[in-house]
Amino acid sequence: MRVINTSQSVKIPEGVTVDAKKREVTVKGPRGVLKRAFKHVQMDIYVLKPSEKYPHGEVKVEKWFGTRKEVACVRTLCTHIRNMITGVTKGYQYKMRSVYAHFPINTVIDAAGKSVEIRNFLGEKHIRHVKMLPG
Repeated sequence: MRVINTSQSVKIPEGVTVDAKKREVTVKGPRGVLKRAFKHVQMDIYVLKPSEKYPHGEVKVEKWFGTRKEVACVRTLCTHIRNMITGVTKGYQYKMRSVYAHFPINTVIDAAGKSVEIRNFLGEKHIRHVKMLPG
């Protein structure tokens, strides 16, 4: 059974601009720019102009005549867009912990803060150097 039409929208906050062209969403905000392509999902994604209800506009995701799995993707796409908006406004912080079972792992961050030095990984004598992403 197919649902005739299902749609959801995401409110755009102040200070954020969203652009959607050919299922590629670009979100610009105070912390930078995020781009993501949703070409693998056949949905309509478009940005609506500001209105009384949404003074800064909204992003609408819509699916016509979708199966159950396709209808479920509507909310997933809205959540991805909402997470992109959160990323350019508040940002994200990752915390990692090294966990071991028998051989105690030693991790040291480089003085420049660009790489991590991992010692005694699985009892190895070799020192591993891992480059970190900026941020």
